[in-house]
Amino acid sequence: MKYGFIIDNRKCIGCHACTTACKSEHDVPIGVNRTYVKQVEKGEFPNTRRIFSVMRCNHCTDAPCVEICPVEALHTREDGIVDFDNNRCIGCKSCMQACPYDALYIDPDNKTAAKCNYCAHRVEVGRAPACVDVCPEHAIIAGDMDNPETEISMLLAREQVMVRKPEKGTKPNLFYIDGDYQSLDPDTTDSSGPGLWNSQARGVGHYAKAAEKMMHTNDDINLLQMSIDNDLEAAYHKNETENPNYIDVLNGKARRVYDTPDKGILWGWEVSAYVTTKAIAAGAFLIPLLAIVLGYEVSNTIKLVSVGISLSFLGLTGLFLVMDLDRPDRFLNVLLRPQWNSWLVKGGYTISIFGLLMTIWGVATFFEWDIPENLLLGVTAVFGVILAIYTAFLFAQAKGRDFWQSPTLPLHMLVHSVLAGAAVFAVLAVVMQPESWMEILGAVISISLIVNLFTLISELTITHPTKAAKKVVHMILKGRYQGLFWLGTIILGNVLPLILIQFLPGQLSLAVAGILILIGIYVTEKIWVEAPQRIPLA
Repeated sequence: MKYGFIIDNRKCIGCHACTTACKSEHDVPIGVNRTYVKQVEKGEFPNTRRIFSVMRCNHCTDAPCVEICPVEALHTREDGIVDFDNNRCIGCKSCMQACPYDALYIDPDNKTAAKCNYCAHRVEVGRAPACVDVCPEHAIIAGDMDNPETEISMLLAREQVMVRKPEKGTKPNLFYIDGDYQSLDPDTTDSSGPGLWNSQARGVGHYAKAAEKMMHTNDDINLLQMSIDNDLEAAYHKNETENPNYIDVLNGKARRVYDTPDKGILWGWEVSAYVTTKAIAAGAFLIPLLAIVLGYEVSNTIKLVSVGISLSFLGLTGLFLVMDLDRPDRFLNVLLRPQWNSWLVKGGYTISIFGLLMTIWGVATFFEWDIPENLLLGVTAVFGVILAIYTAFLFAQAKGRDFWQSPTLPLHMLVHSVLAGAAVFAVLAVVMQPESWMEILGAVISISLIVNLFTLISELTITHPTKAAKKVVHMILKGRYQGLFWLGTIILGNVLPLILIQFLPGQLSLAVAGILILIGIYVTEKIWVEAPQRIPLA
């Protein structure tokens, strides 16, 4: 048994009855939708056409949201329905990053992820989903695709159908008869200009804060001022739409006229900060370890400093991770109710084990215990490297973000950890008694900066297979983030430190270079985290 949907675009009239029925059936709050009708206008005057496309969860056979969910709040049932349990959800928003179809949202009432669940409670008692019952044109067909006697199975056998983003490999179970490519692919059309109902340019983010705020006030609403504010906000986020009026439609250019509000930046500064602090925590151990491997004598004082820095920034990493959750009260679910395919779970355990090993090393060093230190350092090194790079694999599980699928991202993360660790010790060398092993810091930083620059070049110049990834590259190099990238990442974070180290050798220059490197790492992570999220998924 495998349930699926067919949307028959030959019949859909865009009445939004399915949206309304779904909201009523599941008490879906204002500002978010489990299903909605996207509208695209296209054609040449006088032959114009408005196309309606019902958007919702695709109940994928290989659902990326299920794979990335750290607490098994999302799961695939035996009948193929991808359902969710809001009692387990921690509000990490990973599923929203993983879904290529923008089907999930954060419920403003309980701050947990939600989506279309095929009206599982109705299906279990032999009824059809609410949207199917209410559709006046029978444009939504649901049923068991494995049963040859069902209507959906017969339609799939005789009609030509298409799915959204088949290249993602998710095997979606939502099919469109007479589907329109420009309506189903968000990269082929520009969003409509701001209006009263579609102008949440700030995005609903975690949930529709503005709408919720309006629900609990009796103040008069100035619609004119709201429209002006929306125009200004939209202009800030996007200078000007490429399709500002109906002229483009009449001349044959497809234009989105009704769509779901943009959810904005789901992973904000907390994630950028956590990636940076995690790099420092790993690097603060890896640099003294490198010195030991190279045969240098590292004092117990430096070992304890290494442990202190690692544990401190590891604590900050955990703090930022918890701050980013919409349900921080449930953060222990990651460790106590793990779903082991998720790199969030693997990362959580890596942080915990690395912290424990660093604590053991610190205590053993402080009390001068006779332990097999080399064995301990070897095991800690393995978890240190995993700590440095695991976020790259987490981003890779976010299949909705094409730019994050870069094969060089693990190297990107590892180099940043080495740079961060060396930069921290370069700064500390000014205020501490320098040791002989610190002479390697300049060489380590110089080599790492060169590798980092080549990594950045490869990430941005490698041929990207999708329009979404190419848009992100353009946004970084020539668009919204160009100033931050060229000034913060390239000049301050890489070129200037390299010049200081090579042409102005000395402890003070090395310390200044270290500070610039740490600033550059944060700026780079901010761009790499934010920019891909500005590409619409639906």
